[in-house]
Amino acid sequence: MSFTSLEQLFNVQLDSTAVKPARFEYHRPATSADAVGLLAELGDGARVLAGGQSLVPMLALRLAFFDHLVDVSRLAELRGIEERDGALWIGAGTVDATVERSELVRTATPLLTHASPFVGHFQIRNRGTIGGSLAHADPAAEYPAVALALDAELDAVSARGDRTIPAASFFTGHWTTALEPDELLVGVRFPRWTGRRGFAVREFARRHGDFAIAGAAVGVHVGDRGRIDRCAIALFGMGSTPVRALAAESAATGGTVDDIAVDEVGRLAVDDLDDVPADLHGSAAYRKRVGGAMVARALTAALGEAGSG
Repeated sequence: MSFTSLEQLFNVQLDSTAVKPARFEYHRPATSADAVGLLAELGDGARVLAGGQSLVPMLALRLAFFDHLVDVSRLAELRGIEERDGALWIGAGTVDATVERSELVRTATPLLTHASPFVGHFQIRNRGTIGGSLAHADPAAEYPAVALALDAELDAVSARGDRTIPAASFFTGHWTTALEPDELLVGVRFPRWTGRRGFAVREFARRHGDFAIAGAAVGVHVGDRGRIDRCAIALFGMGSTPVRALAAESAATGGTVDDIAVDEVGRLAVDDLDDVPADLHGSAAYRKRVGGAMVARALTAALGEAGSG
C-alpha cells in the first residue's frame, strides 16, 4: 500500500500550506515476527513506527526520509508490564500514560513514575511509547536517562535471533542507538531496588512539556546507620546521549544522608563534561550550571524520599 503523505496514513486534514513528508510505503505487520521479517527484507530504508510522537513530526518537517514505515503500534505482544525474574519488564509498545499510571511501576521502579509526567503533555503520553522514546534516543528525553541510571536491559529481536543490550551500550549518539536496521526493540527490563531507597527527576525547560535544557534522574539506596551504599545519577540534555555521572555517584556513596554535600555532588556531575551543547536556549556553560543545580535538587528530593521511607 502506497501513501504520498501522512494525511492519508492518519486520516487527518492538514492545512494546504503545511509541510508534508516525502513519499513512503506503509506496512502494518500482524505479529512481531512479521515485523522483523519486513525489516530484514527492506533493510536500511525502513523505519519502525510505534506511537509516532517523535517520528511523525520529523517526517512532516522532512528532517527524516524513509522509503518504508513498519507500523507496530497495534501489536499486543509488544505491550504490557509485568515482573520477570526479579526485574520489571515493560513491553516496548506500552504507551507512556500506562507506565505513568501503573501501580506496579510505582512500587517496583519509582524513578519511571517520577519521570513520566515530564514526558511532553498528556496527549503525547497517551500515544507515545516507552520503546519509541528509547529507540528514538533523543538526548534531552527522560526515559533514556532513567534506563541508563537504573542499568536497564533492552531486548531486541531480528530474523537472526534475539539479543539483550545494556542501557550503557544502547545509546550511541544523537538519535542513534546500537539497534541494527533489522532489529526490533520488544521490551526493556529494569532491575528492582529493594530496601530503603529514594528516587527523583528534576529538569529545567522553558515551558512544561518542552524538551529539557538540562535534567537529572537520581536514585539512592540507604543502608545501615544512614549511609548511602548506592547512588545512580544520569543527566539528560547535556550531550549527544544521556550521561552517567560516575564521579558524582562515587562522591555521594559512603556518606550519610544528613552530611552529604548535594551542591558539590552536582558540581562533580557536570565538571568533566566536554560535549555540552550550545544553542539558542543557552551556552554550554549555562547548561552545565543548570545541570549541576538539577542534580543537587534531584539528589535532595531522592534523599528525602529515602528518609521518609
